[in-house]
Amino acid sequence: QVQLVESGGGTVPAGGSLRLSCAASGTITRTVTMAWYRQTPGRQREMVALTNPSRTDYATSVRGRFIISRDDVRTLSLQMNNLKPEDTGVYYCNAKMIENIWGQGTQVTVSA
Repeated sequence: QVQLVESGGGTVPAGGSLRLSCAASGTITRTVTMAWYRQTPGRQREMVALTNPSRTDYATSVRGRFIISRDDVRTLSLQMNNLKPEDTGVYYCNAKMIENIWGQGTQVTVSA
């Protein structure tokens, strides 16, 4: 059973940077697509970035500011630069396996 644990959230001023990490335990391979999602109050959970050996993709709103990386088979990161207040939300790590695996989320708050 794969489990995901996020870390690295916090509060930063607009224009600042944060790096989120996701640690995976259990049986997981590099071929698994992993992603970061975020959820803000009143909105559906949205994909921020995803990666697998074939492609990397970003939501239009974060392209050029965020970088997703699979640092090793068990670690997924999200480098977030030039943060904006609208980036505020709970960020979730996701592994797309036979079933979707989710972490518990980490709060990111960007102050104006």
